[in-house]
Amino acid sequence: MVMTTYPLISHHSGDDIVAWRYGEAITVRRYLADVRHLAAALPASQHMLNACSDRYHFAVGLGAALLTRKICLLPPTHAPEMMRQMQLQAPDVFCLADAPHGIALPGFVYHDAFAQGAPELDPDDACDIPYLPGNQPVADVFTSGSTGLPLPHRKTWGSLVQSARAEAQRLGLHAGRPCTLVGTVPAQHMFGLESTVLLPMHSGCAFHAGQPFYPADIAAALRPLPSARMLVSTPVHLRVLVHADIDLPELDLVLSATAPMSTQLAEECEARFDAPLFEIYGSTETGQIASRRTVQTPEWQLFPLVTLTPHDERIWACGGHVEQVVPLNDVLEVVDARHFLLHGRLEDLVNIAGKRNSLSYLNHQLNQIPGVLDGAFFMPDEGEQGSVVRLMAFAVAPGVTSVELQQALKERIDAIFLPRPLVLLESLPRNRTGKLPRAVLQTLARQHQARPAPSGDDHAN
Repeated sequence: MVMTTYPLISHHSGDDIVAWRYGEAITVRRYLADVRHLAAALPASQHMLNACSDRYHFAVGLGAALLTRKICLLPPTHAPEMMRQMQLQAPDVFCLADAPHGIALPGFVYHDAFAQGAPELDPDDACDIPYLPGNQPVADVFTSGSTGLPLPHRKTWGSLVQSARAEAQRLGLHAGRPCTLVGTVPAQHMFGLESTVLLPMHSGCAFHAGQPFYPADIAAALRPLPSARMLVSTPVHLRVLVHADIDLPELDLVLSATAPMSTQLAEECEARFDAPLFEIYGSTETGQIASRRTVQTPEWQLFPLVTLTPHDERIWACGGHVEQVVPLNDVLEVVDARHFLLHGRLEDLVNIAGKRNSLSYLNHQLNQIPGVLDGAFFMPDEGEQGSVVRLMAFAVAPGVTSVELQQALKERIDAIFLPRPLVLLESLPRNRTGKLPRAVLQTLARQHQARPAPSGDDHAN
């Protein structure tokens, strides 16, 4: 039986550029030398938590793990309890990091491997690109189960490369059309791993090593890069960027994920950036499986060979790079064999007095109100507020009162879904990918319930 193998990187020449770091172009030849150098220095442990914040260091760490057959652990947070769970599941795990981090694991500092300088490059080197077995385990990406314990989802090298190549094909990226990507999402997130590391590595493109967050930082990261330029981000980042009063370099493509984007925001993005915007749909369990050009259609188009099958009131995905049959945690409406509509997450469904709605829809309506910069609905668990459980909402809306927002919501949603209370905040504590985990909303809700109610308006600083 012939073993299918895939290259570590799909560029054609050792002189091709794979990354940009502090204005320096990093070639495939340099990348491979750094990978081999780091691989020789890493501890012998089988499990490695890759916490490098520099995207190039992360990519070198990923390559070194592949060469030494290590499995990268990519949990959603580095909180102490999560790290204790990592040690329980992989007692030999160590943390690869390139900056002070406070992660409670045995550590290995990236820079220690290069303390004597980077390895010398031989311009006459044939620059052989290593090939890895398609079934080689690469990473465990974690989600939280119903018990709150992290659940690993194993990714193989073949599935990750196939996914990256399918994405490149969908976006029209290839060696003949090189593109440089700037990402605002961390490489440790599934979207960041697929679209800011693996996508450029397997499309002949290059990536920017940083992770800019604020609009000025994003513009500064994009400005010195050669065209074509591509921005990989989230609806939260893009919404702020669209309305920022700064000059932006020319973009050729924008990619968004982590939450569905409204058609209005997509139109604003395409007008502001003068570039097409695509969205990616996927999950930690499946990886990316579909995309859409949001201004043109609400329908999502599946990646090649991926199929959807209804079973037991759920939609299941399989085929292509999805190696097992996986149930999806979203409410999908299958349009035909290749297209579907997304109606929100299963846990987002709200049933009040026999009427159903989704938190995604309610959030969309709240964020469409003029003056609202950010907002989110929250449904507490049964019993959290005694015998009566009421919808809550949090909003960032400078200069707008809670009463005014409630009036605006009455024109958009059924009165039974109006939030009680609607709390005004200076900002919402979103994580690095722009998400608001339920645990964070629960904390906000408890903090508000512990305060005496202000007279006339719900407001919290």
